[in-house]
Amino acid sequence: MWTIVVSETLGTMMLTLLGCSVAANVRLRNTFGHQGGWLLVSLGWGLGIFVGVYVAFASGAHLNPAVTFGILVDGAPSFAPGIPVTPLNTLAYLVGEFLGAFVGAVLCFLAYRLHFEHSEVGADKLAVFATAPRYRAYAWNVVTEAIATFVLVYVVLVFGRTPSGLGPLAVALVVVGIGVCLGGPTGFAINPARDLGPRFAHAVLPIKGKGESDWPYAWVPVVAPLVGGLVAGLLARAAS
Repeated sequence: MWTIVVSETLGTMMLTLLGCSVAANVRLRNTFGHQGGWLLVSLGWGLGIFVGVYVAFASGAHLNPAVTFGILVDGAPSFAPGIPVTPLNTLAYLVGEFLGAFVGAVLCFLAYRLHFEHSEVGADKLAVFATAPRYRAYAWNVVTEAIATFVLVYVVLVFGRTPSGLGPLAVALVVVGIGVCLGGPTGFAINPARDLGPRFAHAVLPIKGKGESDWPYAWVPVVAPLVGGLVAGLLARAAS
């Protein structure tokens, strides 16, 4: 369990640090990447996945509760080589994923502290940490996030059964693809830890003029990715 917690914490920390930081680079005032566009954001999150998967190799690099639950319903006997599927191990993954996401967001804030101070729009500061929809219609927001997460988790499960030397690069490219193809409506959280951990960080950090943390929407990027992950696991099990 200790190996799982440490591995997932460090891997998810790296993922969230790089992902939130590319959002900061694009959204905050007077950065070198200011207004760099959606492609830059998607690429940054993909690279965050690439780094995080390597860092968390010891635990199988879930980095995402939706992946963990997808593996559960897929019926696999182990989460990773040498790590059996048990309730305590499941809890260890979830603790590591959410803790790592929170710590990564805090490190992002420290790296961009001066730009947070000199940026005036509270929505831009929240966008560094958490997702929000372009059109707030909770049912359709859930549909979007569930579909996007289904793509991620199903492909990850298929990768586990398909001989390939691409490894982390393949998963990173899938995330970039999801971002540029399905990320437009909601910002593609596709990971409950990735959104909830940084949203808590936004709530507790001393960020000047940060505004509200948009808790009324916070359940969508938690529930919808879990739904997408569960559906992906069930379908992968049926197709195997």
